Amino acid sequence: MPTGASLSTTAQTIINITMMMKRFFAAILLAGACTMAFGQIERPKLVVGFVVDQMRWDYLYYYYDQYGEGGFKRLLREGFSCENTMINYVPTVTAIGHSSIYTGSVPALTGIAGNDFMVNGKPMYCVADSTVKSVGSNSKEGLMSPRNLLATGIGDMLKVATDYQAKVFGVALKDRASILPAGHAANAAYWWDTSAGHFITSTYYMNQLPEWVKKFNKTIQVKPGTDVKGVPDGVTKTFQMAKAVLDNEHLGEGPVTDMLAISISSTDIIGHAYGTRGQENHDVYMRTDEELAKFLTYLDSKVGKGNYLFFLSADHGGMHNANVMKQHKIPADGYAAWNEIKPLNAAFKAKYGIEKVALMANANRIYLDHAAIAKAGLQLDNVKREVADYLSRNPKVHMVVDYANAVNANLPQLIRERIVNGWNPDRSGDLFVVPKPHNVDGVVTPDYRGTSHGVWNPYDSHIPMVFMGWKVKHGQTSTPTRIVDIAPTVCEMLHIQMPNACIGDAVNEIVNPK
Repeated sequence: MPTGASLSTTAQTIINITMMMKRFFAAILLAGACTMAFGQIERPKLVVGFVVDQMRWDYLYYYYDQYGEGGFKRLLREGFSCENTMINYVPTVTAIGHSSIYTGSVPALTGIAGNDFMVNGKPMYCVADSTVKSVGSNSKEGLMSPRNLLATGIGDMLKVATDYQAKVFGVALKDRASILPAGHAANAAYWWDTSAGHFITSTYYMNQLPEWVKKFNKTIQVKPGTDVKGVPDGVTKTFQMAKAVLDNEHLGEGPVTDMLAISISSTDIIGHAYGTRGQENHDVYMRTDEELAKFLTYLDSKVGKGNYLFFLSADHGGMHNANVMKQHKIPADGYAAWNEIKPLNAAFKAKYGIEKVALMANANRIYLDHAAIAKAGLQLDNVKREVADYLSRNPKVHMVVDYANAVNANLPQLIRERIVNGWNPDRSGDLFVVPKPHNVDGVVTPDYRGTSHGVWNPYDSHIPMVFMGWKVKHGQTSTPTRIVDIAPTVCEMLHIQMPNACIGDAVNEIVNPK
């Protein structure tokens, strides 16, 4: 028989063991609770990115009294507007804008140096890909993919964060405006093939169109060759396709967040042809507002008001028509760097025997022929200085900057920063021409009606940035923000990692509302 002391010791041992087991199981339960908490991160059902090509920031207000209540007005009424959002690179063109919005980065890192650029002395279209084929047509319009984009985007990060369960789609009339926002890992990007008269894609995404796309195309089919990109109906067809993707791919219906990137292209094409004022521009923005209102209402019913995160921005702005400006005594003109190439090459041929010292001028970037310069026994740096001096003689030019030494250029810091951000050593060329502030990128003839963009001034670089929907409180800020701040703002709201080349900052007033 054990003694009383022995019994007391045994009892205490049992008590100690019991307490240890309680602590152990409590720890397990706590760990489980933490796992559940982290596994149930609150996110919206759907993210919708909406980019209006060539939409100046002031279009939010210039047409304000004519907008309906459910489109742009609703975004401003219910959402949060960053009123001082600027593009922080040059040139300000479509492909760069779309890639920067979704990567949070700049051409220096994304490799999307323009709509067109040169790689190893050869012309390259931003989304051209000879390794793929068209799907939905037999034309070359489908030989496109995101392979030239060197950075990841929001959609890619959303895919990774959800173990690739998230569905990501891009829709636009322009191929680059659909492909670049959707990113590398997208389920699909769809764009318009004018030669076919309907939406197509490429074998980068799939080998044949889904049956629903084939059926949808039959409902919106137009005669092959018919222009829908340069008319308001192009806006309607874009929203119709976006709605069809939403419905048939069941976006916002699953256990994880999906993403739909929509871009309106007709606004840019019409702006280039007819300018920032006039009936044509008015009509396309009224149509955009009307279709936007219907689409937001549909999202409310389909996904649920407050269940989706929606943001509006633009890839660039545009200058008012130069002839109209001059009529009102406002300085305005055009400078076209490409017109300088022929006489420049002739001058260097006469002096040095070089057939072509410059291969191309595009969006004020000058691409020199390095091989020809070396063959002539000339030093590249010396040639760059001489070419810069030649181009600087044009009275419309403020300065010609050597990209490789842009950080030391005698320019206002803001412009210098934009040039540095816009230079990709492998794709941007050698020199950048800084026109005087009143010059649009292009030729201004007496009968010129349209507009252009691409330069550094606020005409081109001041764009809208409005967030609405999930967890967004109404308000606005005039604190400076940049186009590269959109992606990190979305990612922080979703609690996912920002894209790999992102240099932007999340807008604190949006992600941490008071």
